[in-house]
Amino acid sequence: MDHYPAPPRRRRSIGWLIPSLVLVIIAAGWCAFWFYAADRARDTIAGWIEREARGGRVYACDRQSLGGFPFRIEFRCNQASAELANTKPPLHLAAKSVLAAVQVYQPTLVIAEVDGPLTIADPGQPPRLTAQWSLARVSLRGTPRNPKRVSFAADQLALERTDADRPQRLFTADRAQLHGRLESGTVRENPVIDIAASLRSATAPEWNPLAAQPFDFDGDTRLTGLRNFQPKSWPERFREIQQSNGRIEVRSARLKQGDLLAVATGTLKLTRRGYLDGELTVTATGVEKILPALGLEALARREGSRSDRLGAALSLLNNMAPGAIAGAVQLLGEQVELEGRRATRMPLRFKDGVATLGPVKLGQTAPLF
Repeated sequence: MDHYPAPPRRRRSIGWLIPSLVLVIIAAGWCAFWFYAADRARDTIAGWIEREARGGRVYACDRQSLGGFPFRIEFRCNQASAELANTKPPLHLAAKSVLAAVQVYQPTLVIAEVDGPLTIADPGQPPRLTAQWSLARVSLRGTPRNPKRVSFAADQLALERTDADRPQRLFTADRAQLHGRLESGTVRENPVIDIAASLRSATAPEWNPLAAQPFDFDGDTRLTGLRNFQPKSWPERFREIQQSNGRIEVRSARLKQGDLLAVATGTLKLTRRGYLDGELTVTATGVEKILPALGLEALARREGSRSDRLGAALSLLNNMAPGAIAGAVQLLGEQVELEGRRATRMPLRFKDGVATLGPVKLGQTAPLF
């Protein structure tokens, strides 16, 4: 009878247990870390709201929650409201909801989505302004007490005045963006702010007849002379800028509306009476189409009394064909090329609030404080 050796006994392998145990430890540690971070975030939000309330800015939620596990911390505030008692005038803001989120591994970047409509009212009064959008997002880099950069972007934005008999559409834009960056200083001492804005297919019919047609705008400015960002009105801030010999640097501004294209750069300051003072270099195409909307007829009467070459040219513009008007516009400034098109370069000057475009006086602007 044949005898066969018994098969060797297999050793029970436990090698797979080691990586599994490591994964369990990592997962448990991550869960503990997330709940610790969420608890810290809850305490931070509560402390920030309490500090803001002492400064006259009261924030409230009808219902709030904290979530986002495992990689984010999300704070949701339903029926959000803000009572800003120290602004001039005091304001009450209300929105449907706010969802703020921060990545656990990037705690200094907060991104928030706001569900409209957003209403703006005097405390205890019905809303006087209402803003609506399809999507609105705010981002904050830094911390709420020491922000470094703040951005706002909205799609299909519309602003209406609601305190009249019928709602009035004040502003619309397919896309609106506003970015503010702390270039130097701090929010508590001598901040220097870079501000960039962008609008696409925007209209503002109540502001000026020119703005009733859709336009695109891009601007980049720097604001110096602020002392801090404590709650105060804009007239008070502009007074600070004047007293600190601050300025508004228009590093670039570009406006496009139909055939009209204009760019501008320059620096503006403020006089002791709060008026603009300085000069912008404006280069524009289609100037002959702008002048009638700026009040060409009144300009012609004013300048025509001088019996000079400019007055005579302006007096003729009302009855000229567009081609002839373009020739008369050459009197306003230097003929140059802008993005492949014939354009006019003109100085837009402000002298203690009196605005002149080239040799044409446009009128007195309102003081900023």
